Amino acid sequence: MPVAVVTDSTAYLPDELADRHSLTVVPLTVVIDDVARQEGIDLTPADVAVALASRRPAVSTSRPAPEQFVETYRRLLGLDSQDTAASAIVSVHLSAGLSGTVDAAQLAAREVGSDRVVVVDSGSTGMGLGFPALAAATVAVAGGDLRQVRSAAADTAARTRTLLYVDTLEHLRRGGRITAASALLGTALSVKPILHLRDGQIVLRDKVRTAARALAKLVDLAHAAAEDAPAVDIAVHHLGDPDRAAELRDQLADRLGDRLRDSYLAEIGAVVTAHTGPGLMSIVVHRRAAAH
Repeated sequence: MPVAVVTDSTAYLPDELADRHSLTVVPLTVVIDDVARQEGIDLTPADVAVALASRRPAVSTSRPAPEQFVETYRRLLGLDSQDTAASAIVSVHLSAGLSGTVDAAQLAAREVGSDRVVVVDSGSTGMGLGFPALAAATVAVAGGDLRQVRSAAADTAARTRTLLYVDTLEHLRRGGRITAASALLGTALSVKPILHLRDGQIVLRDKVRTAARALAKLVDLAHAAAEDAPAVDIAVHHLGDPDRAAELRDQLADRLGDRLRDSYLAEIGAVVTAHTGPGLMSIVVHRRAAAH
């Protein structure tokens, strides 16, 4: 049977896209005032934004438990039933530099059998994770073996760049996702920070004086990230501002011209909202490999 592909809820894939590619999505958890809720199931990004704005509830996030991955892997492999099962699993997740999700998945893989379950660190989140998961699922559906499916995820991750704009770095600093020094540098003189994922970590990429200039710069940097790739896919994430996100997508699409293949518009989820706060805009660029 085909290799199964597992990812986590921070890929923020549109539901129909995950279903079409037979992806299994494991949710992360957001804890608000000691009440744990699962992202995408019983918690919205708006719920988290309200909690952050009130400054009263304590907001944190947690990875899926290794046992949750063990249960998922065993079900997909048919180890507890006689149902039709996958031959192996590639499990693709958000950056180990941002979450313990990869570690939990690796613990579960060792318990179930590392010869049957391979974990891939995407080094990113949002569609920076979504694009590698989709690539793996596409190869799996086409009949690829474990090595081929894993390579599709890893190669796509290496060709994907994630850029972010946030109103403030304070939430990232509080959550330990960016250093205090970077937070101070990014907010000096009231500049607006643009961030990117580098080696699995969120780091400062640029500083701009106003929000409008920052969003224009975000498009410039995304266009530059496409480099000379013959074909490009893009995704734009937002938090409660789909019109502005669509505007950024259209601006970038115009500049990419006929190199643009797939484009996605998706709201960021509860977990990333908990760490970035309101005002987030993100552009993810996937440079397709040259056709042979």
